[in-house]
Amino acid sequence: MTVKPLGDRILVKRLEGEDKIGSIIVPDAAKEKSQKAEIIAVGEGRRTDEGKLVSLEVKKGDKILIGKYAGTDIKIDGEEYIIMKQEDVMGIFKN
Repeated sequence: MTVKPLGDRILVKRLEGEDKIGSIIVPDAAKEKSQKAEIIAVGEGRRTDEGKLVSLEVKKGDKILIGKYAGTDIKIDGEEYIIMKQEDVMGIFKN
């Protein structure tokens, strides 16, 4: 199943965080939510009051910085994703 976000919403998947701190292995229950995510799908953009389409600044495949509790968690085919508005993206990672 595929999902196409509407408007200025994006579908992201959190990237796995570190499972080691130094030489200590951190159990899953103690891990914090990763704030790094990858964009899986994007909407077409938002419409202004005049009906003009404003495209998104992010694109599919971008690695982004998000808040720990940003967006709405959803599950598709057993995989966990987050659907959120572009305005909740705090930054884009550049290589």
